[in-house]
Amino acid sequence: MTGKRSAGLLLYRRTDDGPEVLLGHMGGPFFARRDAGAWTVPKGEYEPDETAWDAARREFQEELGLPPPDGEAVPLGEVEQKNGKVVTAWAIEADLDPATVVPGTFEMEWPPKSGRRQEFPELDRVEWFGLDRARELIVPAQAAFLDRLAEHSDL
Repeated sequence: MTGKRSAGLLLYRRTDDGPEVLLGHMGGPFFARRDAGAWTVPKGEYEPDETAWDAARREFQEELGLPPPDGEAVPLGEVEQKNGKVVTAWAIEADLDPATVVPGTFEMEWPPKSGRRQEFPELDRVEWFGLDRARELIVPAQAAFLDRLAEHSDL
């Protein structure tokens, strides 16, 4: 287990075709050509001196470049991903235009062992998906968040 922890906010909205969730496609060269398993709840790591809730709101701002929405937060609990990272998430009903997102960036050596550093977006795009399609695309462990959201009584 890595001992790393992440927290995030899963936005959802109601449509005539059922609920939709906002997922982000992970940026950088490792995920550029992947679709299934390369989408995630907008989230990020935090240290023990920060609460998961505060981290989720901060990371939303950092990852999407937009303030986190207000509204009732539905706790979705925790999941442990294959890499050992524990992710905590909350769902908030809100609408957001993906075109307004200005993602944060990270820097890494690319190509490997080239000595060159390049900057990449944390999330290279965000999109709304119905729950069935989202389950096909999201990081497998995070699919539990979609199931928990679907169990929410007023959806």
